[in-house]
Amino acid sequence: MGGEPIEGQVLLLTAAKASVPPNRLPALVDRAQAVLDSRRERYRREYERVYEGETFEAFLVKWGHWDELGEELSLTARERSAVRRAHEEQLLRVGRRSDREPEFETALEIREPVVIGTDGAA
Repeated sequence: MGGEPIEGQVLLLTAAKASVPPNRLPALVDRAQAVLDSRRERYRREYERVYEGETFEAFLVKWGHWDELGEELSLTARERSAVRRAHEEQLLRVGRRSDREPEFETALEIREPVVIGTDGAA
């Protein structure tokens, strides 16, 4: 499986905003990550990759993607929202670091982010 794509600080921030206990969010993100990692090639073929780095690559997917994935993972609405928000916050964080935040913010108005961890080898 790939590496951990969501930084600890992002998880703490997200948990505080999402009404999900901070100790629960990492496990939820890991469950989603296992599925996303298994579908990495599909994401590469079907969606726009907007970022590729040492620890993760990020894609923009159709709106509603997290609802579908959350249902598949049997996540509650709050859990689904928290996991989606963690992916969004991670993408925005890398956007701030790379002077692409406005670009990513605009894209997130119409699409959802999926961040998939890598092991350093894309």
